[in-house]
Amino acid sequence: MIPRLIIWIIMILGGIIGGYHIDTILFPNIHNSYFFHIISFIVGTIFFYLTIQISKNTGRTLAKYGRKGNIKRMETNILVTKGIYKYMRHPMHLGLFLFPLSIAFIVGSPSFILIIAPIEISFMLIMIKLWEEPEAIRKFGKDYINYKKQTPAFCLKIECLKELLKPVVKEKNK
Repeated sequence: MIPRLIIWIIMILGGIIGGYHIDTILFPNIHNSYFFHIISFIVGTIFFYLTIQISKNTGRTLAKYGRKGNIKRMETNILVTKGIYKYMRHPMHLGLFLFPLSIAFIVGSPSFILIIAPIEISFMLIMIKLWEEPEAIRKFGKDYINYKKQTPAFCLKIECLKELLKPVVKEKNK
């Protein structure tokens, strides 16, 4: 958990600092444009809201269906294939792809939006392939391998996106 948090902090701070530095070279007058910053801030706020909603919904789905017994908070011990997870294996990550973009738009850095955020999203895809998928296979074995064969990593169909944004009723404490 801590290494992932550190990676996120580095990505976001690096994106902001790197974006502003590259902006001074590629877009030297962009930070004087109030119109750009107002539009950019609105788009970023919408993306940030979507990131929060998707994270909340997928987290609640994992908490509702992925826990049996007394285990640590934010841990799962049951493979979840219900709710949004019946459409895609990594719905939370799909939402988290919007996070660097939301910050990039909120700070109004075209270089962060056009260059750095796409690189960070690509890095996230690589981390899913090299870190998340092998971890899930170790944890759930053949069940996950079969799930992986039947369910795509991501789904951008309208019904999938609707399910992704559909509120999940929080499980009551038993």
